[in-house]
Amino acid sequence: MERKKQLRKWIAQEKKKYSDSTLKALSEKVLTTLEAYPEFQKGHTILLYHSMKDEVQTHAFIEKWSRSKKIILPVVIGDELELRVYTGPQDLAISSYGIAEPTGTRFTDYRAIDLAVIPGVAFDRHGHRLGRGKGYYDRLLPQIAAPKAGICFPFQLVEEAPAEEFDFRMDTVIAQ
Repeated sequence: MERKKQLRKWIAQEKKKYSDSTLKALSEKVLTTLEAYPEFQKGHTILLYHSMKDEVQTHAFIEKWSRSKKIILPVVIGDELELRVYTGPQDLAISSYGIAEPTGTRFTDYRAIDLAVIPGVAFDRHGHRLGRGKGYYDRLLPQIAAPKAGICFPFQLVEEAPAEEFDFRMDTVIAQ
């Protein structure tokens, strides 16, 4: 647990070294690579996330792709993530975490998800993911059979992300 705490602190310090405009440019590179990923290209139903300020910035990406794909976003309900269909920025509400979350229809057909795009604090090349520590995605991801792509800034890709048996691995990690 101490290694996880130290890595989260180090990543937070690294993020502070980058301006908002640099993080936006880095986000665009990551998302361009995601767009070229075969599972994204052929997928119809994509689980994404509406980014927080310190994550790969997905807001414009979600809007762009919602015209041709069904975009599913997570909503924090208690200790779980509930999935909802993204219907547009007019149907977003700010959560207690400060995340804009969809207020629309609940999505429960997990088998229909073609690709799950997952944020994280850090990843390694083996697909290990370090989250924020609440376990939301660790509880959700075992229910989703679709390929899982972790996305992050290049400085979030580390040699070894501390992992435990309940930590869910990504099939691929895209960092640029």
